[in-house]
Amino acid sequence: MHLIIAEKHIAAKRIANILAPGKLKQVRVSGVDTYEFGPEEDKKVFIGLSGHIVKLDFPKAYNNWQKVEASELIDAEIITASTQVKIVSALKKLGKQATEVTIATDYDREGELIGAEALEILKNVNPEIRFDRVRYSAITPKEIEEAFANPTDIDFNLADAGHSRQVIDLVWGASLTRYISLAAGRLGNMFLSVGRVQSPTLALIVEREKEREAFVTKPFWELSASLMTAKGEVFQVDHKTSRFWKREEVDEILRKIGDIATVSSIATSTKTDKPPTPFNTTEFISAASSIGFTASNAMRIAESLYMNGFISYPRTDNTVYPGSIDMREQIGIFSKGPFKEYAKRLLEQKELNPTRGKKETTDHPPIYPASLAKRSELNEQEWKIYELVVRRFFATFAEPARWQTIRARFDIDSEEFRASGARLVVQGWRWYYHYNAPEDRLLPELQEKEELKVVDKQVQDKETQPPGRYGQGRLIRIMEEFGLGTKATRHEIISKLYSRAYIHGNPLQPTRTAYAVVEALEKFAPTIAKHDMTSKLEADMDRIAEGGIPEDEVLKESREMLFSIFRELEDNKDNVSEALRAGLREDKIIGKCPECGSNLMVMRSKKGSRFIGCEGYPDCNFSLPLPRGGKVIVTDRICEVHDLYHITIINSGKRPWKLGCPQCNFEEWQKAQEEEKKNNNGKIKPKKITDISGIGRVTAEKLEDAGISDVSDLVAVDAFELARTTNIPVKKIRNWQDAIA
Repeated sequence: MHLIIAEKHIAAKRIANILAPGKLKQVRVSGVDTYEFGPEEDKKVFIGLSGHIVKLDFPKAYNNWQKVEASELIDAEIITASTQVKIVSALKKLGKQATEVTIATDYDREGELIGAEALEILKNVNPEIRFDRVRYSAITPKEIEEAFANPTDIDFNLADAGHSRQVIDLVWGASLTRYISLAAGRLGNMFLSVGRVQSPTLALIVEREKEREAFVTKPFWELSASLMTAKGEVFQVDHKTSRFWKREEVDEILRKIGDIATVSSIATSTKTDKPPTPFNTTEFISAASSIGFTASNAMRIAESLYMNGFISYPRTDNTVYPGSIDMREQIGIFSKGPFKEYAKRLLEQKELNPTRGKKETTDHPPIYPASLAKRSELNEQEWKIYELVVRRFFATFAEPARWQTIRARFDIDSEEFRASGARLVVQGWRWYYHYNAPEDRLLPELQEKEELKVVDKQVQDKETQPPGRYGQGRLIRIMEEFGLGTKATRHEIISKLYSRAYIHGNPLQPTRTAYAVVEALEKFAPTIAKHDMTSKLEADMDRIAEGGIPEDEVLKESREMLFSIFRELEDNKDNVSEALRAGLREDKIIGKCPECGSNLMVMRSKKGSRFIGCEGYPDCNFSLPLPRGGKVIVTDRICEVHDLYHITIINSGKRPWKLGCPQCNFEEWQKAQEEEKKNNNGKIKPKKITDISGIGRVTAEKLEDAGISDVSDLVAVDAFELARTTNIPVKKIRNWQDAIA
């Protein structure tokens, strides 16, 4: 029997369907679905894993945070534990019957390690089993058939590189997280996560926020004028000095200039707009981010499209298409369907010469569309990502776009003003890839020495702005530049920072907890907060994959680094604890108590319930309720009415709930209770949105943003759709609709 192992169940099923000459037989083994075909003596059986089916961990004796010092984890024994008992059982059962096995997991570090883990389980029950490896970049008939026709060997160096990452991340993460959490007094599910890649990444976000806070705005003025041609066309021109730092300079020019402008010069030229390079993972995430996808969501959808055979493998550094892909044939796939006009236009070209990026690797090609998908086969988000990949692929083969530009200068009583225009004259690649396209800026037809009427003069008061916060796409680019993480892990690091309540919003904004952790690390253990250390380890792991250095040597070096960090922490133990506790306390302050002026804080009762209470207790009993679950994020937005910080509640796997001002929220709840009593007695029938029980000012604003402005809108709307866009429970919306009916 020949056993074929894929990384996921869906991949195993697709590969089996591609290779089977006829109908597949589905057989359940130890509670796991497998697929088989062929005669008994030459049967082929396909099984899908669930990613890693084993994990690395410490023995149970190390689990007690109070009894085992964090530093003891550095040299602790590491064991392997099963995470998918049924799949492991099925592998053992099939392994005893198999004479050969083919590893068909994804071809990268993680995929190679996952395959090697499965092989180890098989060899434990069948030491004589023969094994080989197939590599592919898309789950399409052509790629799969070619891969199985040309099997190769397992790359154990690549698997070792993946294994070293697991060990290093476990040891660094577990030991530092335990130490910092104990020092801060944050245990249970509120522990403070620290990691080899996570912490330098968080430091980048905090550093940018500090730059914003330290930024001192400076006022400046912009001077412009509106000119009119003889034909009555009006357009704007700007003074050659883009920013005036003194208002009196602007006033002096305003007194000087009159009502006639003369065209002093006109210069026209053509600008070439080169087509984009192929998508690698970083470029893909950046492009997806620009159209509204988070990094993790973009990668999740891309992974699903890959598994279903619609796009190529989405984890790649490559920006150069390999010669092995027949580009004309690949584009020809789209000669029918929604992209046919684009494909046919490209196929009219005598030669197809795609653009080339700076990075060229041999493991996987850039991300490209592997097969034609019907819109009905994908949901809305999947289609948007698929279309993005298709259009980017087409654009890399297209001709440059060309713009006609014009630069004009004007004289108004010896003061120079300027205007520029641009018009797209050759669409080129922008016809295929329309995302974030600049608009035409048109000027009227002008002649040198032509006189124009000055119809208006404008002065704008402005201020210099601090540097912007990082968006997810931009942060991933910076992580790549600094060698933080890999193409497969960077989006996961950002997701972890969200889940640990270190950041919120997009662009990314750090919480006070993030400040506290980063500042403590930078001051007392700077190595863990800088990218140098982790980029050095990343480079070492690359050398393991290339066979240039043994895994044990890198693991030994990483442990020595970690011991040096712990020596720094131990030398400053009390200072670390004090700094963390002070910072974490600041992250709980909501504002000032309206009754006594003391701080209002996020607190817990003796029974464990959470609320906002006054530090002046027991002399002051003022309090506000909080939702039972989720992490409380105190934002920098302040309620104009109550002068309290708005808060956001984060629950794992759900959209953040922007609760807003806790006082406003409480008043809405009180109003809802009163309205409900009235409605139950049949005394009031809702006439406007805010008459409905449970809808106050904040909720009404949410509904207004979703297009619900009056009672009739609420009656007509689909409850499920409104719930999706507003994060309001469906049941609550239906109750409102019932109250109106």
